[in-house]
Amino acid sequence: MAGLRFADLTKNPVDVLDFTSLTLDEFQLLVGPFETAFRAHMAAWQLDGHPRTARTYTTYRTCPLPTPEDRLLFILSYLKSNPLQVFHGRLFGIRQNKANQWIHTLRPVLRATLATLGDLPRRDLDDLACRLGMAPAQVQEPVAAAIPATDPVNPNADPTDHAPAPPPLFAMMAPNDPFHVPRMRQNRNVARAARRSATR
Repeated sequence: MAGLRFADLTKNPVDVLDFTSLTLDEFQLLVGPFETAFRAHMAAWQLDGHPRTARTYTTYRTCPLPTPEDRLLFILSYLKSNPLQVFHGRLFGIRQNKANQWIHTLRPVLRATLATLGDLPRRDLDDLACRLGMAPAQVQEPVAAAIPATDPVNPNADPTDHAPAPPPLFAMMAPNDPFHVPRMRQNRNVARAARRSATR
């Protein structure tokens, strides 16, 4: 099965941005550290997730992702679009079981690469403020402005009833699940059968 390759996208740099959310220059800067992390990972682990005990990793001629650029494109496009593994595998000319192995191999490699470069996503306001070079209070002001003052589930609730929780990194939306949808009553004529006399 022939599949998508990075060389196919270099003719139009906008395609790289569409597939990965990175410009061509940003993508090229990430390739070197990503390949270093990939080689370090494959020195200890096999593609199927078992510890490597025998020969070292080599890229075969028939490898579905033969170049570092192809491997980086594979995992970045998967994380951006979040497709089904069977669909993503078909896009790159890989069956679903092999696509699953590559995804589970390349995700920790990408995370290790971003950690080495100091570009991991920030999970709380203090880390974000440190990354932006700002005081935590300066980061909290825009976030607090995005959060509604009243509870969207119970707008009549007194906001002074409980201690305010620290604002989350992103504003939360109102609950949107099946339990908050009003149930529709169904009118059915139920027929019940009964015996005329008890069995002796």
